[in-house]
Amino acid sequence: MPNASEGSEEVVLSASGLEKVYDMGEVQVHALRGVDLELHAGEFLVLVGMSGSGKSTLLNILGGLDTATAGSVIYRGQDLTKADDEQLTQYRRSHVGFVFQFYNLIPSLTAEENVRLVADISDDPMDTVDALNLVGLGPRKDHFPSQLSGGEQQRVAIARAVCKQPDVLLCDEPTGALDFRTGILVLETLARVNRELGTTTAVITHNAPIAQMANTVVELVDGRVSKVEHPESRVSAEDLRW
Repeated sequence: MPNASEGSEEVVLSASGLEKVYDMGEVQVHALRGVDLELHAGEFLVLVGMSGSGKSTLLNILGGLDTATAGSVIYRGQDLTKADDEQLTQYRRSHVGFVFQFYNLIPSLTAEENVRLVADISDDPMDTVDALNLVGLGPRKDHFPSQLSGGEQQRVAIARAVCKQPDVLLCDEPTGALDFRTGILVLETLARVNRELGTTTAVITHNAPIAQMANTVVELVDGRVSKVEHPESRVSAEDLRW
């Protein structure tokens, strides 16, 4: 049986022929042009591409935050492209964790209270302190966001995302607002979640060296998948340089 962080053959989430067109007055913008993609159980996938290549659009559709113009997204046999708003809300609430470039913490709540916001609406959440311990911030649970560094705030956001024990963790430029050293700590945290919880993880980034952490690397160019690679070896976050 493969190590959780090495992925498996089981397909958790798949996209087929995904297209996304935005109507901008008289102009149509094609964000995605027939994207096919699979996420396997326990996989750590990195999606790379230049700004405007369609990475965030793809992630938002996979996570049920946006809908495709054409094509399908299947989550464990459920066709999300045929789901109504209530079903998509349930999908996001029960099965997907999100980590964004900006932390979106509530300033008036402590770290633990920010995590508990998600735990309280989850079916089978982790203990909130356990979630914070997982990201190395248990001792900081009573601190407010203003008392935490940017990297610590991002790690609280990761704890908040994983406390509901999601099947899939989707991360959109999680190190984009951080300096190099802080970004490495955040990437180490994501790798730990993937390794210890077996959470299927997808990270989108314009920072190509981060792809060295992945067991699957997907490159998007102009809304199309231009390359899919499965590196024979992986680099730990602490050994990355950019």
